[in-house]
Amino acid sequence: MINISNLSYAFGSGPSRTSVFSGLSMQVRRGEFVSVVGGSGCGKSTLFKIIVGLLEPGSGSLTLNGTASATAAERLGTVAYMPQQDLLLPWRTVLGNCLLPWELKRSRPWAAAVDEIRTMLHRFGLAGTEEAYPQELSGGMRQRVAVLRTVAAGNELLLLDEPFGALDAITKRSLQRWLLELWTELDKTVLFITHDLEEALLLSDRIYLMTGSGGQGGSSMQEFTANLPRPRHQSLNYEPQFAALRQELELMLYENRLS
Repeated sequence: MINISNLSYAFGSGPSRTSVFSGLSMQVRRGEFVSVVGGSGCGKSTLFKIIVGLLEPGSGSLTLNGTASATAAERLGTVAYMPQQDLLLPWRTVLGNCLLPWELKRSRPWAAAVDEIRTMLHRFGLAGTEEAYPQELSGGMRQRVAVLRTVAAGNELLLLDEPFGALDAITKRSLQRWLLELWTELDKTVLFITHDLEEALLLSDRIYLMTGSGGQGGSSMQEFTANLPRPRHQSLNYEPQFAALRQELELMLYENRLS
């Protein structure tokens, strides 16, 4: 689904040029759940914006679904993207927010799109919220609506940028469990940003560690495989194998920060 080779990006130009990352390479295979983990400022969100076509890289190659992309404009609309904030429009109902992808594409009749959104709302545990406004929803429900809107775009590849980062611990755990079940049912490919190592291990097939914080050398990427059986449940967090993998992942991040 994604093949990135020697990608680089920098802010500014000339003497004030600041490298965000350089020489980044990664692959995401169809049907995988892959997380990108790293500290603030290492370029995770910038990488996502390049993949979806909001930014142009300085150099390197990027292939989506087997098709090489020469410009950012060619990638726009080919990937479903959910940024860190839910960005629900406050003057629109839940149904109105979820219909935004249809309004942009209009690939089928309006009535069919509404029927599908209503079915998805039930599947997402949001039945009965169609006419509610975002300010009437809890934080967890808003995030579910935002994920639903992302899925409603109809793309096989989903990029989720810290969708649960602003939630309290109890709500976050509930939505992690929900996302695990949803991903299994939807048969989508997911690229996921998180700061939470346990969240990355619980959800992911593979994890890319993005280390560094910009500057002259920029950030680098290192792959880590989460060798855990599926289907997964949150009780896995308390298993010795999970704890050992978390320790290994944390040590890798720590050592790369020191080097």
